[in-house]
Amino acid sequence: MSIVRFCLLALGIGAVLTCTPKGSEADGAAAAPTGGAIAAMKLNSTAFAHQGEIPKRYTCEGDDVSPPLSWAVLPAGAKSLALVVDDPDAPDPQNPKRTWVHWVLYDIPTSATGLPEAVAQLPAGTREGKNDWNRPGYGGPCPPIGRHRYFHKLYALDVVLADLNQPTKADLEKAMSGHVIGKAELVGTYQKQGK
Repeated sequence: MSIVRFCLLALGIGAVLTCTPKGSEADGAAAAPTGGAIAAMKLNSTAFAHQGEIPKRYTCEGDDVSPPLSWAVLPAGAKSLALVVDDPDAPDPQNPKRTWVHWVLYDIPTSATGLPEAVAQLPAGTREGKNDWNRPGYGGPCPPIGRHRYFHKLYALDVVLADLNQPTKADLEKAMSGHVIGKAELVGTYQKQGK
């Protein structure tokens, strides 16, 4: 079965998946190190549906805590996971100028199946990068104008990365280059009240 047909079939049954042919680097993460396609994984949240609105609790207008996330269908050969949450619509979705990074995690162990709401203790071995507030940790949606999209991207890697000393998203993507063997994406949206 072709990758495209598999992806369409999987999407038809409601899975939140990303299928990317080898060589596609749409968001900066490199293709798999061996032939074939990057494996599709599942990434979900009990707080919001794919393409749904992120509840206020997880934003700067609420408690600004991380949403619960769960994942499954990791590819064989996965040795670690990385998570990036970003907003490509900053500052204005009608005229985006940059992608704002909200969360960077890497070296998440493959034994982990998700992160709880308001995660205080990351899975053992997990390392944090810096978000665009120049600090580690989660920073929730806080769009200055309009409805923004927030991409939660989970990567399966064929290595455990070295300590990158709180990398930026760009630094992490460089380190992941050639090691991504699986990917999943969950998109939520948010617009401030009255904006």
